[in-house]
Amino acid sequence: MLVKANLQNHLENFIFSSNFNNYSLFNYIKMRFLILVLLFSFTCNLWAQTPAIIPIPVKSEYPTGKYLLPKSIIIAAPKDEALKTAFKTLETKLSNLGGRKIQWIQPASTATALTNIRLQINSTANAELGKEGYNILVDTKGVQIQANSAKGLFYGIQTFYQLLPKEVESASPVAIATISVPFAKITDYPRFEWRGMMFDVARHFFTKDEVKKFIDEMAQYKYNLLHWHLTDDEGWRIEIKSYPNLTKKGAFNVKKEGRFTTFSKPGKDEPRTYGGFYTQEDIKEVVQYAKERFVDIMPEVDVPGHSMAAVASYPELSCTPEAKDYQVISGEPFIDWSHGHPEALQDNTLCPANENVYVFLDKVFGEIAPLFPFEYVHIGGDECPKNYWDKNPQILELRKREGLKNSQEVQAYFMRRLSKIVTSKGKQMLGWDEILEGGGLPKSTAVMSWRGIAGGIQASNEGHAVVMTPNDNVYIDLMQGDGFIEPPVYRAVRLKDSYDFNPVPAGVKADMVKGGQANLWSEQLFNYRHAQYMTYPRSFAIAECLWSPLANKNWNDFINRTEKHFERFDVAEKKYAPSMYEPIFKFSRNSLGEIMVNLTPETEGVTFHYSFDYSYPDKFYPIANNTQVIVPKDADLMRIICIKNGKQVGRFIDVPVSGMVKRIK
Repeated sequence: MLVKANLQNHLENFIFSSNFNNYSLFNYIKMRFLILVLLFSFTCNLWAQTPAIIPIPVKSEYPTGKYLLPKSIIIAAPKDEALKTAFKTLETKLSNLGGRKIQWIQPASTATALTNIRLQINSTANAELGKEGYNILVDTKGVQIQANSAKGLFYGIQTFYQLLPKEVESASPVAIATISVPFAKITDYPRFEWRGMMFDVARHFFTKDEVKKFIDEMAQYKYNLLHWHLTDDEGWRIEIKSYPNLTKKGAFNVKKEGRFTTFSKPGKDEPRTYGGFYTQEDIKEVVQYAKERFVDIMPEVDVPGHSMAAVASYPELSCTPEAKDYQVISGEPFIDWSHGHPEALQDNTLCPANENVYVFLDKVFGEIAPLFPFEYVHIGGDECPKNYWDKNPQILELRKREGLKNSQEVQAYFMRRLSKIVTSKGKQMLGWDEILEGGGLPKSTAVMSWRGIAGGIQASNEGHAVVMTPNDNVYIDLMQGDGFIEPPVYRAVRLKDSYDFNPVPAGVKADMVKGGQANLWSEQLFNYRHAQYMTYPRSFAIAECLWSPLANKNWNDFINRTEKHFERFDVAEKKYAPSMYEPIFKFSRNSLGEIMVNLTPETEGVTFHYSFDYSYPDKFYPIANNTQVIVPKDADLMRIICIKNGKQVGRFIDVPVSGMVKRIK
């Protein structure tokens, strides 16, 4: 925008340096109008030239001009086994664009003047780029991507795809005659080393191939860590050879569809065949697949709460005698949240007073640790109901013996013992922020702050490494818009909430923050298409929060780029949510008792048109933006359409007046 500002200054200096008396007011107005026309024309050209890159790079320039890729493309690249898969993907994507032929020259040092794309690993490291950064130069000579490492070169290639036409996202060949790459000069590197996405495969099982697809999609936006939530009340998903019942029984429940936690209790005659698990060979395959895309995998075994699948498989791990009759949860209610904390209706915890539990955990983590090269394992520690512990004789005896004042300190005792087990396997322990409760947490244990940012601030000041993942910003399983529109969950996190995420809030020790991540819980995810819908576009926003400099973030510019990525997703046939186009609702009553509706847009340029007569509104109907609309006395339905640039965006929205009344109450 510096060029635009200079153009405006030069034009205005020309006018005001002239003798104003020699100009009529009419001529002056004409000159001002000329400025506006030139600025508008320049801005339109600038928008047309500037690629829609997510996450936005650290530094970028886009001079006027384009480089045309020929029908036969010559690529010079290093001989590096770590990049073998990345190069194969690059060749496939370019070949799909009009049947182009690809010729490789390796090593890159043998490149010739005819080379179209040069991929280089620096012989002398560029300190600015670090381990994951890259430079891209596109000019009349072609495309050049440089990095200090294979990882940095991989990320440079991901950005290069975003410089290409949207057809590059097609999974099958497309007819395209011209491939132009805008001239560009980009320097880019990440703000944080930990850029994670959590995928819950415990509540609902996702196949090995679906997990691979998830890895492919996250890597495109420079995420580098898959947090794999492998165990919970609804399923145990990883083979443990020492305890075969964990997958024989613990991996399956009764298939239910509808709204999770409202399902009827399964009957004895309903088949427990819904679910699945990964063998240890499956795990190795997925870990290798991720490695080839520069993604690490951190497993999570959630204990001592969230353990009904384990307890149902091995009741002797519980403190509660009736555990012998427990079954893996199928989505029926079994936790009471009305107290502001979890109260179990069935005891879903491992028993901290039972020595068999520590033998179990030693063997479980003993088998898991060698499967995952990543340094951390996640042990959960969240939402552990303690009402059964508070009255259990074994727990009360443990408290007396160990001098523990309450059940929070019982969990802290459990965590200290678990930490020794995890450390003995050559790993570092990480858990949700509840593990801070009760005190005594070893300094080597990292904390993932999910209940807002307070836990992360506390943990950092107590000397623990922190990963920020506040549910107010990055829980992408929550609704993206209003409950009148979205598949129902208990609350919403809108796209703007995700874009406002800052992993280093005030009060935190910044040097203790490793980064952050998006969390995709799967209670209400019944298939992979819906997982995509919940993930995008919010994961675009979170990727930018974790990769890009804070100073480069701009909400309106991000929305413009997001719309371009919607077009790319359309080509790729990936699902995404249009919720950012849809209104934020507010309902109230005026002094006459009439219902007032206020519709506020989340993004600029969207207008909301409505009807109360059951007809389907279009762009010619009344507009409801940022005004109080009075609901007619006898109306029982408000129907809304979202319009941008004269076209429908988002969905038709039906809002029953009865729902408005409930909201007001």
